[in-house]
Amino acid sequence: MAKEAKKNKDAKNKKHFFKDFKAELKKVIWPTPKQIANNTVAVITIVIITAAIVFVLDLVFDIFNEQGINRLKSNIKNKIVVENSVENNIDNENDIQTTDNTVEENNETSSEEDNNQETVENESSVENENVQ
Repeated sequence: MAKEAKKNKDAKNKKHFFKDFKAELKKVIWPTPKQIANNTVAVITIVIITAAIVFVLDLVFDIFNEQGINRLKSNIKNKIVVENSVENNIDNENDIQTTDNTVEENNETSSEEDNNQETVENESSVENENVQ
């Protein structure tokens, strides 16, 4: 008996649900075909305008991005060239200083040798005079 009562109750609930559902659908204000067409055109227009704006912004940002990247690349290349030229100048200056130092050392050595030779010659001449 309990099962039959439960089945009757479920059947009444289902019927009641569909009656309520039908009553609610009757309360809905359905748009007219003209309103549907207007709303559809408005939505499509807004989507197209938004797509065009996004497309234009994408192109603009892409151009700025490429220009910015190209500027960065050129700046980096310029910095590398400047750094290399500075390093070459420093190397050249070091080479010049090394060469100058070598030349000075050679000059000092030759002047010392000249002085030594003069001293030896003077001593020889003094000895020769003494011998005579």
